Amino acid sequence: MHSREFPDEAGPGRSACLNLYRRLASGVSVVTALGEDGLTGLTASSVTSVSLDPPLLLVSIAHGSRTLAAIRARRAFAVHLLRSDQQELAGHFAGPARPGATQPDHRIVLGAPVLPDALAWTVCLLEAEHEYGDHTLVIGAVAAAQVGIGRPLVWHDRAYAELAS
Repeated sequence: MHSREFPDEAGPGRSACLNLYRRLASGVSVVTALGEDGLTGLTASSVTSVSLDPPLLLVSIAHGSRTLAAIRARRAFAVHLLRSDQQELAGHFAGPARPGATQPDHRIVLGAPVLPDALAWTVCLLEAEHEYGDHTLVIGAVAAAQVGIGRPLVWHDRAYAELAS
């Protein structure tokens, strides 16, 4: 897919779009997969349900992501919805992998690494992928799921937030 430029005189422009996107409130998720060197993952705010019958979940992942490469290779991934007290875990997966960084505890479920203590998690099998702009939309068939207790971690205006009681 080709990257489309947004000159300011021809539309809202990149800056205006970024300002719009940062005001979208969303739950914070960590997407994990098994890469060549073990656990790989990323923090995502673009996760949404697609269908209940069959159960499908969509994750938007930047082209070139190591996690995307691992999902394609293993055809399985896990999505973890984070609790409001899991900002440190979100931060661990938010940037580029740090060589020698300690990986969080996890177990393998249906070929995907699952992190303990998330608000909820699901393991998905790769159903389809579609490239748009600078991201790939990954659609996973839900193969396993577990829901815990707690309040969700939310991302809004470039900061973590919590839902009011």
